[in-house]
Amino acid sequence: MKTKDLSNIGVPPGEAMKRAHAFIVAFRESGGDMSRLESEVGAIVGDPGAYLGDSMREAFARSLYAPAFKQRETLAPWAQWGSGLEPEAVKQMANACALPVAVAGALMPDTHVGYGLPIGGVLATDNAVIPYAVGVDIACRMKLTVFDRKPNTIAGQKDRVANIIERETRFGIGCSFKPRRDHEVMDEDWAVSPVTQRMRDKAWTQLGTSGSGNHFVEFGAFTITDGSLGVPDGEYLSLLTHSGSRGTGAQVCQHYSRIAMDRHRELPKELKHLAWLSLDETAGQEYWAAMNLMGHYAAANHALIHKYIARSLGAEIVLDIENHHNFAWRERHMIDGAEREVIVHRKGATPAGMGVLGVIPGSMASPGFVVRGKGQTELLASASHGAGRVMSRTKALQSFTWSAVKKLLAERDVTLLSAGLDEVPGVYKDIETVMAAQTDLVDVLGRFDPKLVKMCPSGERAED
Repeated sequence: MKTKDLSNIGVPPGEAMKRAHAFIVAFRESGGDMSRLESEVGAIVGDPGAYLGDSMREAFARSLYAPAFKQRETLAPWAQWGSGLEPEAVKQMANACALPVAVAGALMPDTHVGYGLPIGGVLATDNAVIPYAVGVDIACRMKLTVFDRKPNTIAGQKDRVANIIERETRFGIGCSFKPRRDHEVMDEDWAVSPVTQRMRDKAWTQLGTSGSGNHFVEFGAFTITDGSLGVPDGEYLSLLTHSGSRGTGAQVCQHYSRIAMDRHRELPKELKHLAWLSLDETAGQEYWAAMNLMGHYAAANHALIHKYIARSLGAEIVLDIENHHNFAWRERHMIDGAEREVIVHRKGATPAGMGVLGVIPGSMASPGFVVRGKGQTELLASASHGAGRVMSRTKALQSFTWSAVKKLLAERDVTLLSAGLDEVPGVYKDIETVMAAQTDLVDVLGRFDPKLVKMCPSGERAED
């Protein structure tokens, strides 16, 4: 059959026509009855969905398969906290709540636009996981270590403390430690997905590093205001870090997002980053296992940073708190008056179940807070993961100068070792306002004020 014959049957030009010719070759080589070729092609054109999974016909069928997107009859309910949220971010949440797998959603007070689900967005789904609703930096997390020393250690030994940070951390896209650092996470099963298996060696070289973007390592003063933490009230020297699963986590996200998008070609352009994988299918199970492995890997990165810095500092640890975002959890929530198991995606949002401890940072010149969750059911037991950006990186580079930023840092007694101009305090919302908007979501137990800050130097692509 020639192109004109195929066109007459209904094969459109382009990729579908290319796949049709490839199918004809495969059909002939397999010994198919060529007298039935026209009816074979016509059947696939008439109902391509029926041939998905057929090894010979699937590629041709997929090039034709374009089912109509069927959204929920009514949007899944969602709640939003805080005022002045970006209209586009709210629209992104509405789009997410139109998905047939969506069950409920929530927007945090630090919300801003992301890919698919907004940053600060929470989405509960029915037995499905959305790679981009988890995000590129899978299991990005905060870790706070409180030492048995007063914060004036920083001022009294600034050069020594700065040297410790410079020696025991690495920032940048390709940063690594030589020799490699060791952690038991590398003994886990990295063959749970082809991506993690392929990336294991690179992940090991990057073990204990921070990457780029909004990731940081900071020494500061932690003020305890609630005795329930088990440490006497007062001020302590503390270390706060923020980073995730590095390049391996990004590869996991991109690989399974492509598979999800291929599964759901019916999604309109504005919803393509919300493509999901069923947890009953192989790809969904692989992604889930890889995501959880990336959670362990991100935790190992922080553990090593804190271990080596604490060792160099020669101080005892009196308190250790960490939490993560950019993840999906199996949880039970009340949905439509009945408790049920759902998959809760928190993209740039912090778990805040009843009694759950967490850290919510501000910026390099504004405080962060240790909090205890109140289990607010309307928000799917969640809270903000930080202050939230108010401008893009491009706009930040056009809006600020280092001379003005350095003046602000000096006023707040902050020493900056390195950072990009796109991460200065002015690119973020006021953290005090964000915290005031979520007093019914979390209780504040302590305050961290940064004093010595290191981030990735200017010029690196952001990994956050």
